[in-house]
Amino acid sequence: MARKVGIYTRISRDDEGEALGVARQRRDCERLTDLRSWQAIKVYEDNDVSAFKRQVVRDEFELMLADLRAGLIDGVVAYDLDRLARQPRDLERLIEIYDDRPRLEFATVTNDVNIGTPDGRTMARIMVAFANKSSHDASRRIKRKHLELAQQGKDSGGPAPYGWQKEDRSKVDPKAAKAIREAQHQILTGVRIGTIRTRWQNEGLGNPREGTKRMAHHHVEHILTNPRLVGYRTYHGDVLCGEDGQPVMGEWEPINSLEEWEAVCATIAERKQQRPGKTLARKYLLSGIARCGLCKTKIRGQINQKWKPGSKAARFTYQCSVVNGGCGKVGRVGDPVDQLVARLVLEEQRARAAVTAVPIDQRWSREAELEQLHEDITQLIEAEKSKQITVTTLLQLLPPKERERDELKLERARFYKERKQAEAKNDATNLTVDEFLALPVERQQEIVLHSLSAVLIHPAGRGRRKFDPSLIEPIWH
Repeated sequence: MARKVGIYTRISRDDEGEALGVARQRRDCERLTDLRSWQAIKVYEDNDVSAFKRQVVRDEFELMLADLRAGLIDGVVAYDLDRLARQPRDLERLIEIYDDRPRLEFATVTNDVNIGTPDGRTMARIMVAFANKSSHDASRRIKRKHLELAQQGKDSGGPAPYGWQKEDRSKVDPKAAKAIREAQHQILTGVRIGTIRTRWQNEGLGNPREGTKRMAHHHVEHILTNPRLVGYRTYHGDVLCGEDGQPVMGEWEPINSLEEWEAVCATIAERKQQRPGKTLARKYLLSGIARCGLCKTKIRGQINQKWKPGSKAARFTYQCSVVNGGCGKVGRVGDPVDQLVARLVLEEQRARAAVTAVPIDQRWSREAELEQLHEDITQLIEAEKSKQITVTTLLQLLPPKERERDELKLERARFYKERKQAEAKNDATNLTVDEFLALPVERQQEIVLHSLSAVLIHPAGRGRRKFDPSLIEPIWH
């Protein structure tokens, strides 16, 4: 009876995605099995998968090992030993199985190594060690190449980041850039990243992972805070600086100004510090703002269990709840309350804006001071290179100036964050009530809290009654 073997094929990179490399390996392995009078019953194919990177799991390789252990196949045929393993630990796992089952077959197209024999195993270990060293050398050369490209401000290839055209990574994609700027504007007005993520998923924005419409929270956050947005070149996730201490600028069109980008980054960082691990999610405008007119407990919105799309029942209500420590005696249909509060707040803010317009400083006052520090640091480094000062002197003078530079950069980021937030939050005066209610709930609450500290909802008595605005009492700042 012919021995049943499995064919293993693998290639590290398949840029075209056509699997031509593994197909050629398979054909050569099939010819070898015919010469040995073996029967190839399964092909284990890891296309576009590295055998050198430790964190990569080769699914078909793991399945092949499991089938060998279980006795489902009687051996393995591969094009070359380095297709099977480039890490010694993977080879040892394979050898262990051959130790337990001495009658297993093994063959490769390119050489005559047989790990079923002691001499073959020794030779295989030597070959994999050399293959591993070759991969290390190639990895080192590739890393050096990428660092050199980064230092020159050049792209290092790969899929185009969201915001730039797929065909030309140096050109901005207008639609994606607009989505990024709108999302950043919302961040500055208090909208959660989770709300932006949901909207992007519904609208097909943000380059979701292939095969799924879902995007991770950190993926959206990275898009909105990517240093590439202002033209900064990064290396291993960090902004790369040149010998002069200044960020290396990439050869592509920026999407943000430095002020906009720093404001967004600072806002997101500040939000994480203020509310670590806590959600900012809200479903209803006055949740946490409305209070019971009788017991003064905070009232939250809740969905009406009787409501169905198209029905006349109220969609949601604001209800004083005994569960939350309230009296349970006050409740009101939500939509009319929201519309009333929105109208009152927008009118108040329009009236206030007409008489209290305050000019916003456009430039940070210490910009020249920061530029001078950058220049001082550059001059110190150049002085050491030209042997005008010693390394010891450089290391005495440099740290204080670097600390002062970093403190000023933090101050600048805080200034532009507050300025951009003020600009974003002052754009509510021209909104209609419908436009206001179409905003994300976090943004609605931000606008309301700019004018109100609370809204008291007073009891309306028993029975069905027409909505009475006088029973809704806004508490102004």
